[in-house]
Amino acid sequence: MQDMTPQDLASDDFQESVLTFHDGTKRTVLATEIETKFPDGCLIVSQTDLDGVIKHVNKSFVTMSGFTEDELIGQPHYILRHPDMPPAAFAGLWETVQKKEKWHGYVKNLRKDGGYYWVYATVIPNVRNGEIVSYTSVRRKPSANKVAECMKLYPTLF
Repeated sequence: MQDMTPQDLASDDFQESVLTFHDGTKRTVLATEIETKFPDGCLIVSQTDLDGVIKHVNKSFVTMSGFTEDELIGQPHYILRHPDMPPAAFAGLWETVQKKEKWHGYVKNLRKDGGYYWVYATVIPNVRNGEIVSYTSVRRKPSANKVAECMKLYPTLF
């Protein structure tokens, strides 16, 4: 996973952040204020291994993220982490799915070009013989009212 550079972006107006992930990995991300609206009727689907490394993506994931399938496969799902997302949101996700329970939440994702898109995500642990073997995430268009609530709440969680 590489740091982002200004050449990756669709705009010269961006904010630079260095994110530190749960595994200690650091990444410089460049975020713009360019939103890609989630299309009606679209579902983003991906599957990861137990460490959150992407193993499968659908075409909608590729389109919305701005990455190619080859750029996504083998990368940690946090390649999409937007600096506006509080770490507490993802701590709750992992706590829930490790108990073999579904997690639901609103997530602001970072696109390859520095833009962003909001999703309503459901993460499902895939359990075989009583053990979690992978995770499937399905994202759909979020409620505008819920996104507005998250935009107010999330900055208070840092």
